[in-house]
Amino acid sequence: MTAATTPVKLGEALSARRTPEQLRARRVLMWRQLLTSLWAPLTLVGLLFIPYLFLIENIPSSASWAKPAMQFFGAAMFFSWVGLLGWRLASKREQALRKLRHEARELFHEAERVFEKVPGKLPANAAERIAEQALRVEEASVAGEVPRLEKEVRALDKLHEDLFGAHRKQSGWDTVSGFAKALAIALLIRTIFIEPYRIPSGSMLPTLEIGDQVFVNKFVYGVRIPFINKVPLQFVRAPARGDVIVFNNPIETDKDFIKRVVGLPGDRIEVVDEVIHVNGVPQERTLVSNDFIARNLSPRGDWFDDPSARYEERLDNVVHAVLQDPNHPHGHITEGPFVVPEGHVFVMGDNRDNSSDSRVGFVGMGHPPAYVPYGNIKGKAMVVWLSLGYGGLLSGLFDGTGLRLDRFFEPVR
Repeated sequence: MTAATTPVKLGEALSARRTPEQLRARRVLMWRQLLTSLWAPLTLVGLLFIPYLFLIENIPSSASWAKPAMQFFGAAMFFSWVGLLGWRLASKREQALRKLRHEARELFHEAERVFEKVPGKLPANAAERIAEQALRVEEASVAGEVPRLEKEVRALDKLHEDLFGAHRKQSGWDTVSGFAKALAIALLIRTIFIEPYRIPSGSMLPTLEIGDQVFVNKFVYGVRIPFINKVPLQFVRAPARGDVIVFNNPIETDKDFIKRVVGLPGDRIEVVDEVIHVNGVPQERTLVSNDFIARNLSPRGDWFDDPSARYEERLDNVVHAVLQDPNHPHGHITEGPFVVPEGHVFVMGDNRDNSSDSRVGFVGMGHPPAYVPYGNIKGKAMVVWLSLGYGGLLSGLFDGTGLRLDRFFEPVR
C-alpha cells in the first residue's frame, strides 16, 4: 500500500465524478437548504439593512419612504422565520434530514482537513474511496430518503474510521485557532465598523427613547484605539454639529454616554433663554407642543409620564426635536459661555433639563463644564435596530416594557 505525497482536493475528486444531472440536483438542494434555513430571513434583513443605512445617512429625506419599506420587509421576514421554525418543529422528517445532512457536511470537512494535514500518511486509494462513498451520501440526501441517508452517512463514518484512524481527532490547536479567528473578526468589526449601544436613560428624549438599541458607526470618524483613546486615522470626516455620538465619558471613564454635538473646536457656546447661541448666532428653535408627554423611567424602574414642552431645533442643517421642562425658569437665563478646546466637542442631551452633559461636567448642577476629546468618541449613532421600551408588544407582561415595533429602523436625527 502506497501513500499520497501531495494534499488531495476532495472537492475536485467529487466534482469529477458528478454527472450534469447530479450537479443540478445538488445545486437545487443547496438553494433549498439555504432558503429554508432559520438564518435565511435574518441574512436577508441584514443584506437589505446595509444599503438602507447608506441611503438614510446620505439622503436623509429618503427615510420617509425607506423606513416604512424596511419595516414591512422586516415584519415579513419575522413571520417567515416563525413559519420556518414551526415547520421545522412539526416535521420529524425534515428534522432527521437536516441532522443527517449536517453530519455528512461535518464528515466531508473532516476528510478535507485530514487530507490537507497528513497527505503522506494515508492509503493511496483513500481519496477515491471517500469520494465514492460521499457521492452515495449526496445522492441519498438529494432523494430525501431518511433511512437510506442514515445508512450511507454511517457507512461514510465507518470508512473514515478505517482510513483515518487517529488522524480523525482534531488537535487542540485547531480548536483554539478557530475560536481565536472568530473572536478576532468580532473584535475587528466592533472596533472599526459597527457596535450596538442601548439607550439607558431619558436624556435624549424624544429623539431616542429608553430601551432603544442603536447601531453606532465607528468608521465615519476614524479608527479609535480603545483604552488609550487615540484616533490615529480619520477616514470620512470629523464630528459635525448636530451629530448624535456615543462616547466614553471623560470624567467617569468606565461609562459610555450618548449626546448631541452642539459645539466644535474653537466654538463659543451660550444657552440664552433656552436657545443655543453658537459664536453669537442663535440657532433656530420653534415650539411644537406645550403639552407633550414623554415616557421616562424612575430609578426604581417604574415608567412615569413626564410632561414637557417640545421644540424643533436646527443646528446647522440638522433639524431635530428637543424637550424642555415646562417649569424651566424664563427671562434672561444664561448658561455659559463655554469655549470648546481644540480636539474636543461640546455635547448636550435633547432632553435639556434632564441631561448630565457638557454644561455640568457630566455630573450635575454646580460642576464645571467638561468637553469630549475626539479620542473618547466611539462613533455616530445611525439607526434604531431594536427597541424594548414603554408600551409595545407584550408590555402587559413586563411592567409596561414591550417590543416597540414602530421604533424599528428609526433613523437617528
